[in-house]
Amino acid sequence: MNVYFHTFGCRANQYDTDLVRRAFADLGAVAVDDPAAADLAVVNSCTVTHESEAKLGRLVRRLARQSRQLETVVMGCAAALDDGRIAALPRVRAVVGGAEPAQVLKAAGMSSPLSAPRRGGQGVRARGLLKIQNGCDEHCTFCATTIARGANQSRAIPELVDEARALAEYHAEIVLTGIHIGTYGQDRAADPGAVPRGQPRLGALLEALISAVPSVRFRLSSIEATEVDDTIARLLLEAPRNLAAHLHAPLQSGSDRILKRMGRHWYTAGSYRARLEWLAERLPVFGLGADIIAGFPGETDADHRATVGLVRALPFTYLHVFPYSERPGAAAARLDGAVPAGAVRDRARELRELGDTKERAYRAARLGQRADGVVSGRGAGKVEVLTEDYLSVYLLSHEWNGRARFEVTVQ
Repeated sequence: MNVYFHTFGCRANQYDTDLVRRAFADLGAVAVDDPAAADLAVVNSCTVTHESEAKLGRLVRRLARQSRQLETVVMGCAAALDDGRIAALPRVRAVVGGAEPAQVLKAAGMSSPLSAPRRGGQGVRARGLLKIQNGCDEHCTFCATTIARGANQSRAIPELVDEARALAEYHAEIVLTGIHIGTYGQDRAADPGAVPRGQPRLGALLEALISAVPSVRFRLSSIEATEVDDTIARLLLEAPRNLAAHLHAPLQSGSDRILKRMGRHWYTAGSYRARLEWLAERLPVFGLGADIIAGFPGETDADHRATVGLVRALPFTYLHVFPYSERPGAAAARLDGAVPAGAVRDRARELRELGDTKERAYRAARLGQRADGVVSGRGAGKVEVLTEDYLSVYLLSHEWNGRARFEVTVQ
């Protein structure tokens, strides 16, 4: 069987798709890049925004138009919340909530292997993914991911160390991913009846991984700014070859009033700013990104100006800006104060333009400087190299020395 895989959403979704792909491979299936050559399509869905679900629908319809024989299995977060609309899309064979490989195989009409899917190299990428936990114990009012993924479930440190060692045979950088990685292990600490599954802090996991696999560069995916504790901060400062000088720290809003309406109770704009400024003052280079929601219900012009002011004040090197999108089942749908669509677009545009300005300024400041680079992609006669502070540098293929990790000049 030839299988076409497509992933929407975050790195946790990418990791889940890789695991499912290997489960299919263990049964002799072949992954293909062209859906026209496939007998089955497996699509991993995302429910973060309305647009992500709209893209899912467009893809499934396009696959059905291209081939009347091709069936699609839809898995993932949007699938977990499906009210029948995904199942009703043309040529959808099954909708599988979550990402359990055995369930996806069953939906495809294949028997599950006796053993778990192999964990190891993830295709041709020089950067591997290590999913350290799943789910989230918070209940942000705009988010449906907690509903789809459930509570925080952390994996054991020995299990993660073993997987990191396997990944290190293929990948020069390993990205730690999950749904709420800053709370790694805390689910086990809060449950005295559970069998201990490792240390109750992300910093302890990082120390174990760096000690066990010192040859690779680890990178944190998305982590809350105030969950960067002293251990993680020390590793960022003292072990730059082992832990990339880059954080993607979701902000969502620079207004404390809106943060409360969002249910993001564990930080304020002030505590967010203080932690990141402390790190920026001490790190020689520092890639800093954030997610921001524009036009959340009840957001006034003053709230928006507070967000803009905080973005101007902090050394962001890029932003991911999302117009507010009502999610099914999320509490924000019941909030009053809907922001007019035009204002939402204008606010999102202003924030994106500000993010672009800061991104250009940071890159200009880094031009000509040396950086620790890891190959992240190849194509069209060029090699893409990712620096520790999350800048992409492109080399002509003939200029590449063939190594997965090397020093590069930012250009």
